[in-house]
Amino acid sequence: MTVRLYDSKAQALRDFVPLREGHVGMYVCGPTVQSSPHIGHLRSALVYDVMRRWFSYRGNEVTFVRNVTDIDDKILDAAHRETQGAGEEWWALAYRIELEFTAGYAQLGILPPTYEPRATASVQQMQQLIARLIELGHAYPAADGSGDVYFDTSSWPAYGELTRQSRDKMEAAADADPRGKRDPRDFALWKGRKDDEPASASWRSPWGDGRPGWHIECSAMAARYLGDEFDVHGGGLDLRFPHHENELAQSTAAGQGFARYWVHNGLVNIGGQKMSKSLGNSVYAAELLSLASPLAVRYLLGQAHYRSTLDYSPGSLTEAEAAVDRIRTFLQRVERRLAGTRFAGVGAPEVPPAFAEAMDDDLGVPQALAVLHDTVRAGNQALDDEELHDAATAHGQVGAMVGVLGIDPRDPHWATADAGPAASALGSLVERLLDDRRAARDQKDWASADRIRTELAEAGITIEDSPTGTHWSLGS
Repeated sequence: MTVRLYDSKAQALRDFVPLREGHVGMYVCGPTVQSSPHIGHLRSALVYDVMRRWFSYRGNEVTFVRNVTDIDDKILDAAHRETQGAGEEWWALAYRIELEFTAGYAQLGILPPTYEPRATASVQQMQQLIARLIELGHAYPAADGSGDVYFDTSSWPAYGELTRQSRDKMEAAADADPRGKRDPRDFALWKGRKDDEPASASWRSPWGDGRPGWHIECSAMAARYLGDEFDVHGGGLDLRFPHHENELAQSTAAGQGFARYWVHNGLVNIGGQKMSKSLGNSVYAAELLSLASPLAVRYLLGQAHYRSTLDYSPGSLTEAEAAVDRIRTFLQRVERRLAGTRFAGVGAPEVPPAFAEAMDDDLGVPQALAVLHDTVRAGNQALDDEELHDAATAHGQVGAMVGVLGIDPRDPHWATADAGPAASALGSLVERLLDDRRAARDQKDWASADRIRTELAEAGITIEDSPTGTHWSLGS
């Protein structure tokens, strides 16, 4: 079946046909590293990680580019605010925050990008693109000598096509000082240096010392690493306007094909409310990852459809932990039971047709997860009925599905990511109780053995007796 994606520009589902057969080029707007990552950043990165994995499963070689915006008004403001103009330099703050993002991505098992360019390393390409736009009559240096350069929105009739807005009804662009604009809706390509800004935050240019505007950064980096035309441009829904609208305008005005498909992920609500600093309800990555295992966090953030709003509440983490434990327990049960039998390794690592159909249909993860859990239930029933061939088949399918979604509990990554003092202490306590239960059973003290099983069950711990010993897991 052909993969279909919802193209935000077309506002419709479209069959995905890559520019080059067997190759997919993806550009995703990464973080502006001004402050610590929050749950929305993790959710967005996870969406495109799953999309990338599915393209790969479908036989494509994926070039995945996710940028780091490490020079921007917000970064300069944050550095000045946090240090009162002295102490940590803006570039040091940017790098420190970048490391926090990298650590959060890694804990969730998000694959590293093929390329992860920083904006400060592509200033030359940005200046070349700006010069091209000036040459074609789509941009102009400010006449006041400030060093600013603006995109002339009136020169590009298609401006507004991504978000289907009329230029006449647009508000003034608030991304730069309007000191040299011909029209309030024109946006900054280059920002001349101001006296109160650090000299280290400016580069020489034909228009004067300064730094790039935010929008030109992504246009230049996307073209540098993927070419003038590529397959997918992704990012959060909040970036559609003005950021992606302006990227599209300046890149196509410069003669580039740019992105063939525009994909946007939904945002995150906290307890039914929009997450925002003003409401004080932001949930940061470090906080979230301290509340549950990284595997459960990944499951939670990835379970909704990528275009929907994800509503987070602490209780949903408990449900996610239970879901991944059901998957883990099933895989362990089958592997123990089939060990040494002719059915070991029988199940081919292929996703079921219903799972593939769901993923092909605009990355339908909720429907795909339903297939996953149905297969787990059927596999457990087959195991209970000693239908070992069916259990082996389900085992192979589940392994393939969790591999695609990046939630395979057997992956060594999770053993490292989930390890901690609490997990170690729980394991020690449970194993000691199981030793006591084994001793009671050896002495035919069935009452004591049953009491220990009941105590563990009341604590949410399930035990299973098998020919290879007694095994325990959290949840049922």
